[in-house]
Amino acid sequence: MAAGPCGEGRVVLVTGGARGIGAGIVRAFVENGAKVVFCDKNEASGQALAEELRSAQPPAGAAFIRCDVTREGEVEALISEILQRFGRLDCVVNNAGHHPPEETLEEISPQAFRELLELNLLAVYSVSKFALPLLRQNQGSIINISSLVGAIGQRKAASYVATKGAVTALTKALALDESQYGVRVNCISPGNIWTPLWTELAATTPDPAATVREGEQMQPLGRMGRPDEVGAAAVFLAFRASFCTGVDLPVTGGAELGYGRRGPPAPRGAPTSSARS
Repeated sequence: MAAGPCGEGRVVLVTGGARGIGAGIVRAFVENGAKVVFCDKNEASGQALAEELRSAQPPAGAAFIRCDVTREGEVEALISEILQRFGRLDCVVNNAGHHPPEETLEEISPQAFRELLELNLLAVYSVSKFALPLLRQNQGSIINISSLVGAIGQRKAASYVATKGAVTALTKALALDESQYGVRVNCISPGNIWTPLWTELAATTPDPAATVREGEQMQPLGRMGRPDEVGAAAVFLAFRASFCTGVDLPVTGGAELGYGRRGPPAPRGAPTSSARS
């Protein structure tokens, strides 16, 4: 007998789920039979996605709740509403986050850095804190969306890199603490994923088309990833990877592999070397 959808009967919360990677994750869980609650502070985008999913045939089991995850009171109310509606929670995907435009350390104001920490890191803490009592009841899991650059760095993005490196570290520490309850904690580190955010960041550069081409060429696979590919990784960690905890799963097209030029271009006519240390 064929197995049913792997998420059937499960309830999943996705933060920052209205667009981009978050929307891809929402759709992936819906397609795998889960009941999905997704939140975002952008109510218009959230309602539009919810309506799209409701209009599907058959209608998807998805609900949108507006929530600013940097506000602890709103997070607590969100978890309470999930409990009231569904009576359980099996997985949390901490996806809400932001990548600022390029800026050097001197250009980052302390207030801007604090606000980024509130969204990219402290919101992961808040959502996990309020969700854990429910997750422990069902031996559920937490999936944090980190970033490849949290491990390898990125030019002119010190604040973002710091927050994502901390998310990966928090994942591993929390995985140890929650193992006694059977709760698994993993993270996904995407590389270049084609989303509205990528488009917006490229638009801030002198030649957006060249920036996009450069982004595509960073991967040995020769393209950027798609939100649904991150969604597939999240479904795997939530429902298939039952012996994985503390894992940082790269979804990068191999961008971190091999050697590449890291300094300024060599002067014209300068000798090159293929030596590898």
